[in-house]
Amino acid sequence: TNVIKSLKSELITTGLFVKKFEKDLKYFFKSKFALTCNSGTSAIHMAFKGIDVKTNDIIIMPAVNFIASYNVAKMLNAKIYLADIDKLSGQMTPEKVDECIKKNKLKKIKVILTMYMGGYPENIIEFSKLKKKLNCYIIEDACHALGAKYRSKGRNYMVGSCKHSDISTFSLHPLKTITSGEGGVATTNRKYFYDNMARYRSHGIIRDKKKHWNYDVNETGQNYRLSDVNCALGLSQLKKTIRFISHRKKIFSIYKNKLKKYHDVIKFFEYKKSNSPSFHLFLISINFEKIGKSKNRFMKYMSDNNIICQYHYIPIYKFKIYRNKNFYYKNTEYYFKNTVSLPIYFNLKIKEQGYIIKKIEAFLN
Repeated sequence: TNVIKSLKSELITTGLFVKKFEKDLKYFFKSKFALTCNSGTSAIHMAFKGIDVKTNDIIIMPAVNFIASYNVAKMLNAKIYLADIDKLSGQMTPEKVDECIKKNKLKKIKVILTMYMGGYPENIIEFSKLKKKLNCYIIEDACHALGAKYRSKGRNYMVGSCKHSDISTFSLHPLKTITSGEGGVATTNRKYFYDNMARYRSHGIIRDKKKHWNYDVNETGQNYRLSDVNCALGLSQLKKTIRFISHRKKIFSIYKNKLKKYHDVIKFFEYKKSNSPSFHLFLISINFEKIGKSKNRFMKYMSDNNIICQYHYIPIYKFKIYRNKNFYYKNTEYYFKNTVSLPIYFNLKIKEQGYIIKKIEAFLN
């Protein structure tokens, strides 16, 4: 209904549905500001511009992540340092950031970019303490974690509330918790960051509030706006967030209960029970060496049986464009060698999930 209304409205971009969606997102995340944009990548770019990342500014990010954040930081000519991860969660930890700082003798750090692999909001409180110690910014790459919550000192916080970070970024891609077709969101509690991001989202234009036809441009910008049609779809999806996550949690629980008997060869990351993840991914770590088979053999076997598994993700330093033979991260290598992402999505039926589990058991046996 919202989408049809948006198509019939006077403006199908920069109209009322954009404002309504952003207002509802602010309420949902409990943040002071929320900005929509046309992708999660755009949200990360806006976040970097929001805190004014410049040439040679130091950014620390996980060695395992989707390539978007690294690409954007590279385009801004930042100095990027990759930190190792936890071998089961696939997430960068404060301890690994400390290791990265000491190993590279880093002094003035501009940004620590965290990433909630699979939608599990771990370590944010510890990262916020590190932020104070280093006097740097924290950007949460929360593209997997829309709808996730974490607990601190007896209180629950939404990922995106920015209570322990500066800016949070989200993706509204069709594979994420909710979708607007394509799209992204950036949230913050600081007006300075919001104003910077809002300007950058629309060509760097500053418009005269009294004379709409009069405007100026005093910085470069992009067209990262999201249309009213996309926002209308996002609005209708936002209302279903709890339902979507609840169903993903059921799928997660079935996988875990059925596969835990293989604990000698299959390990799961145990998320904090005080937290409420978005269950975007279901990751398993299979000791392929112990069963005398390779991960590629498993991936092909599953594919041959019409089951699409994923890597999530190939380490950034293994790509041709950024390849560096001097990089070696022990936990990252272990994670990449053993971790597999199993199908988890709203329309996955119990019968289909049973088939997936049976094929995994057949492979192990």
